[in-house]
Amino acid sequence: MASIKQTLEDILTLDGAMCAAVVDAGSGMILGAEGSGVDMEVAAAGNTEVVRAKLKTMRALGLNDVIEDMLITLGKQYHIIRPSASKEGVFLYVVLDKQRANLALARRKTQDVDKLMDF
Repeated sequence: MASIKQTLEDILTLDGAMCAAVVDAGSGMILGAEGSGVDMEVAAAGNTEVVRAKLKTMRALGLNDVIEDMLITLGKQYHIIRPSASKEGVFLYVVLDKQRANLALARRKTQDVDKLMDF
């Protein structure tokens, strides 16, 4: 099992990883963050709204499913939002440099560290 700090440090070992955070999905508050390149306070609050909007849409559509992860592709970055399967009410947020990152490996790593996260 890994603490929030260990989880984030593990994510940042990925090629192209810039920063990462564990965010309380209810309040939008950061529970832990590592790295640099993005204002994580603003990103955490904004991405909380993204998660809420997707869940609301899924309910409206009558989808009985869960979000595994959400990918936002920018010109220079990938942003991965992964609601935790192991810790209800939180999500992992990862920012990657698009030129240096391997998206498939990043998604897999995010999934793996989520399984080990314990706090």
